[in-house]
Order: sequence, then C-alpha cells, then structure tokens
Amino acid sequence: MSLYVEGLSKELLSNSNGMAQFQEVMRQQLESSMHVELEKLLSTAKGAGAEVSKKDFEGFRKLFHRFLQVKGPSVEWPKINRPPEDSIQPYDKIKAKGLPDNIADSLNKLVVVKLNGGLGTSMGCKGPKSLISVRNENTFLDLTVQQIEHLNKTYNADVPLVLMNSFNTDEDTKKILQKYTHHRVKIHTFNQSRYPRINKESLLPVAKDMGMTGENGDVWYPPGHGDIYASFYNSGLLEQLIAEGKEYIFVSNIDNLGATVDLYILNHLVSQPNGKRCEFIMEVTDKTRADVKGGTLIQYDGKLRLLEIAQVPKAHVDEFKSVTKFKIFNTNNLWISLSAIKRLQEQNAMDMEIIVNPKTIDGGLNVIQLETAVGAAIKCFDNALGINVPRSRFLPVKTTSDLLLVMSNLYSLDAGSLTMSEKREFPTTPHVKLGSSFTKVQEYITRFESIPDMLELDHLTVSGDVTFGKHVSLKGTVIIIANHGDRIDIPAGSMLENKIVSGNLRILDH
Repeated sequence: MSLYVEGLSKELLSNSNGMAQFQEVMRQQLESSMHVELEKLLSTAKGAGAEVSKKDFEGFRKLFHRFLQVKGPSVEWPKINRPPEDSIQPYDKIKAKGLPDNIADSLNKLVVVKLNGGLGTSMGCKGPKSLISVRNENTFLDLTVQQIEHLNKTYNADVPLVLMNSFNTDEDTKKILQKYTHHRVKIHTFNQSRYPRINKESLLPVAKDMGMTGENGDVWYPPGHGDIYASFYNSGLLEQLIAEGKEYIFVSNIDNLGATVDLYILNHLVSQPNGKRCEFIMEVTDKTRADVKGGTLIQYDGKLRLLEIAQVPKAHVDEFKSVTKFKIFNTNNLWISLSAIKRLQEQNAMDMEIIVNPKTIDGGLNVIQLETAVGAAIKCFDNALGINVPRSRFLPVKTTSDLLLVMSNLYSLDAGSLTMSEKREFPTTPHVKLGSSFTKVQEYITRFESIPDMLELDHLTVSGDVTFGKHVSLKGTVIIIANHGDRIDIPAGSMLENKIVSGNLRILDH
C-alpha cells in the first residue's frame, strides 16, 4: 500500500480538495483489494455451501463499503433529542386495553424468534449457550419450548419457534431439536451469515480459504444480531412464514429468561388501524446503575433511533451513562412486522450503524469484526414505538452470578416461565457478585451443596475459595472473602444476616 501512496502525484495532495480525493482513491483501492480476496476465498467453496457463502459475502461487501465511508462518530451530539412523550408508551397503558376474546387469532399471526448464535464460553462451557441448564435441569432452550407449547395448548394456537443459529451453534442445536419432536411447537432454524475477520493493519481477510478447521478455525465470525434481517430473508423462511399468514415476529436473546410472549403487547400490535400499522416495537425498561452501558432510545432527524455507547463521542460518554438524562435502555425484546422486513430488504433500505469490534486471535494477530445490532434498524420502520415494560421482562443470564439468582427461591417456575416469588418483599433482585472461583459453571456447581435461601437478601459478594453447605440462608448484606491460600466453608444450616465473613472465619456484624 505504501508504494501505491508514494506513486500518487504531489499535485493531487497539494490541491485544496486533494486530501478528499486521496482518501477516495485509498477507499477504492481497499475495496478493490477486498473484492479480489473475497473472490479468491469463494473459489475454494465447495458444494451447496458455495451459494450460501456468495450471499453472505454480498452482505459483507456492503458492510465493508459503509465502514470505509464512515468518518468519526455516527451521531452529532447537539442533534440528539429526547423521544416525544407518545413515542414511548407505559406498559400499564397498553395493558389497560385488556384482551379480545379471539386472542388465538392474534397468536396465529405471531412467530417467536430466539437469537441463538452465542456460545457458553464466558461461563466456561463448550457448545451453544442455550444448552446450559438453568433451572431444575432445564436449559434455556427447554424453557423456551415449554413456554410456547403452553401458549399453543392454552389458546389452541399455532405459534412456531424460529432459532437464529450461527455456524458455531447450528450443528449442536439441530442434534438436540430431536427431543422436541412430540412437543406442540413447530421449530425452524436458519443461520446467521459467516463473515471473514479483517486484519487490522491491511484491512484484508485473514482467511486463506473457506475451511473452518485447523488454522482457519479462528478467522470467521457471525456479524452480530443485526444480521437477522438479511439472513432470515436469504434463508427463504421469511417468505414461507408470510405465506402461512404470519405477520409479526417477537425477537429476543435466548438467555433473557424474562422475554416471554406478552399478549397485551401482541394485541396492541394487531389492533392498530391499517394506515397507522406499527411495524416495530422495542421494549425498554428503566435504567439502574447496573445498566448504564445499555443502548437507549432517542429522537434524531425526526425518527426514533437506538443510541449505543459505541456511537457516543468520548466527551459525552459520562452524559450517556447518566441515569437522569437517559432514563431507559433497550432490553432487545423486539416486535417486528414480517412484511416490513421483506419490503426493506428488497429496497436495500435497512440502515444500521456499524459496530467495529476489535479482537486478538491465536498468535496475537489484531483483527476487527464489523457487526450490526438488530435494534438499530428501528429508524427504518414506520410508526415505530417504544414500550416501557416492567423490569421483570429483562432477566438475562450472562454470568454465574445471574445463574445463582434464577436458580434460587427468588423465582418460581411455571410452564417454562420464571416469576418473582410472592414471598419476596422487594420488587428488585439482590445484587450478587461471585468471584473468579465461581466463573465456570462446573466449578460454580461444586461450590453449592444446595442453592441458599435468598428471599431476604439485598447484596452478596463472594471472593476466593468459598463453599456453601446445604440449607444456608442469606439475608441483608453478606460479604464472604477468603484470602489467598485460605478456604471458607459455610456450614450446612447457617443463617448469615448482615455479616462479613473473612479469611479466618470470624463472623462480624456488618
């Protein structure tokens, strides 16, 4: 590349708009080089996968083109406004409408889509995260199937489940789907695209061929859940579901145990007058200090728009994190019109901000991944709406600290849905921080003979080599810290209330 730059005329660079021309020439050169490399990769594709890869790369080229065009943050801070009052409706107002007698008619227009592309690596598991046991031996996927089956049986409806897998999760997920053959749920799958990781220096793909094994195992990535629109459309499944009379999808992360089908939101969607059909609903909920990095809804250029922390200019990050200015965040529970997705895909009008995700792969090579987020497309849809839902609809399990909460007696399980126990006197969940000895699920399981009673717990911090006996009860604020080289075994039947337990097992009042 440096030789090429030296070959450019000095006259071009000295010209008043020479720098702009220079940058344009560089962009064209990079796109041309990328095109050549992608064609080389495609020439190594075999069989049916070749056509799929070709479609994937079309999407990648568009993303790469836009990545090269973008200059600086994608928002101008002074143009950001709070959304108009009526663009974010309180859930209670939606619920107050009640439900019609023919709720089955509405359910028959619905498809549940779960984002199932993630691995359980952050919790020390191999394979799809959706196959981790979270409650009474039930996995995330088990609970999802139970929820939808319960809906279908209760209302004599036909709500299908669609899983968006990635190349990381597809094979293992399909094997496990055999066990649901006799459940009253139709299950479909489609795959996210497979994009090449880009060398940060050369801005060219790291991959040498389309293979996925050996030294090529680390050079591909699924490009974020914003890819759902293109990959759903390309799979042919979108068209098929529309032909079956389906009108809306309810999309959520498979690890959000609060994301169940809400009949009141569904009814609000299908009861809109034709000319004012709402094509996109984003469920938002009130921010707490734990959610300061979550994306929020703003008004920008007259449209509702999702603002993510990655798009915020550095000087305004603290302002973005403020709970007073931006009071809500996106739960990633989304209700979207199928026909609108089809229209926007065919018009090439799906515009989502690019997330540049830096990574270091085996061997220490710095790469970047170009990704998009599903909620960022809200600005493309007509009559989009935010609904401020109760916090209970956002119950993600990202860590073993979250896992401890959902396994405990804070929640009861009914037909695949978790609800907060009526015996809990506070509406909020306790703040739980388990140390590094608990990070991996297998290790976490061995440290609890049984899950403690946490109904009256406010805060739990555990650090170091700590184990819990059976029938332990935790109340108020409990801090347990085993110093390096020490071990703390909380005896069976212990009741700790507002206590600090330190390395020498002294129990102090907090």
